[in-house]
Amino acid sequence: MCHVMGNVIENKGARVNMELYQQKRKKLNLRVKRNLQAWILIRILVVILISIAISLFILYLFSHRQIGTTFHRAHLTIRHVSDLLLPVIVASGGLCVLAGFLFAIFFPQRIAGPIYRIERGLKEISTGNFKHVFKLRKTDHFQSLAEAANEAMRRVAKELEDLENQLKSIEEILDRGENELAKEKIVVLRKRLENLLG
Repeated sequence: MCHVMGNVIENKGARVNMELYQQKRKKLNLRVKRNLQAWILIRILVVILISIAISLFILYLFSHRQIGTTFHRAHLTIRHVSDLLLPVIVASGGLCVLAGFLFAIFFPQRIAGPIYRIERGLKEISTGNFKHVFKLRKTDHFQSLAEAANEAMRRVAKELEDLENQLKSIEEILDRGENELAKEKIVVLRKRLENLLG
């Protein structure tokens, strides 16, 4: 009975895995872990905007001085250095905002994507597929978490396999009519289960 149930769970898990692999992976998916991505995005944007504002303010204050007689031969009449620097300040500020915005959009994905895949794998395991393997891209963060989860799942799968083998052994002993030996094996199996479950 356990063996049949294990096959049903295994077949169901294989079906779910195939469906997951058939989905195309996008480089940028803003729907994955929206709250986490928004949290990171807001913090990065605030830091970038504050740093840009401070740097532009300092540059403007520094450049807001009157030009003396050293530039009196210039063909253009310039009263303040800020008149020359204002277009530069606006252009550099715009580029900084654009670069910061692009960074802020792609950075959260590098964190939320692996968390989403690990969470999806845990849901897969909760359906009974104890042979699920967590796979992350080589460039993804949380590689150590995925490896630790894979190791834990290998140990769980091995324990379940050992328990199923012990149960089969007890069933064979009962079929032979050796009830006392079966009772001893059941006591050993129960202790092992208690140790596993804490």
